[in-house]
Amino acid sequence: MRLVGLTGSIGSGKSTVAQRLRALGVAVLDADEYAREGAKVLKAEICQAFPEACREGELDRVALGRRVFADPEARKRLEALIHPYVRQRMQEETEKARQVGHSLVVHDIPLLFETGREKDFAGVLVVAAPTAQRKARVMARSGLSEAEFEARDQSQLPQEEKVRRATWVIWNDADLDTLYSRVEAWLKEVDR
Repeated sequence: MRLVGLTGSIGSGKSTVAQRLRALGVAVLDADEYAREGAKVLKAEICQAFPEACREGELDRVALGRRVFADPEARKRLEALIHPYVRQRMQEETEKARQVGHSLVVHDIPLLFETGREKDFAGVLVVAAPTAQRKARVMARSGLSEAEFEARDQSQLPQEEKVRRATWVIWNDADLDTLYSRVEAWLKEVDR
């Protein structure tokens, strides 16, 4: 079984690539999904560390996001709580994929390079797109302001560095059909 990391800067289209790979039968594990799960499981610990992000015992993800993207130390504290949970869940699901015979498992990890995870994979696929397109996508889908987009984008490794460190790059700078064709070509190359 071959393990591949998938990453990309905010708004690059990484999630669209992951969805397409799933549709093509690839086992894709989503670190964000496990982080959301972990936030529920670890709610008490998160609320203790970030009381300003909890209301009546419930986690306010918007308030938490604002807090951690404005303060690198706060983001590190949150990651120290969530990342071990995410890694454990991804290990469990990778083993399940291996047991059912998947020849390729893709780990979709937004902070793959930032967390030093590239060494865990046979290679890393980076999805990249021009900054103006990324910003427009994010602002349209999530309602983030330009400043909020900039803060989140700047909290990650620059896209140029991700592209430089990638094993493979898929550029998402055209229409959806073109992106799908590029994903399918990559899959033929990698999963032989």
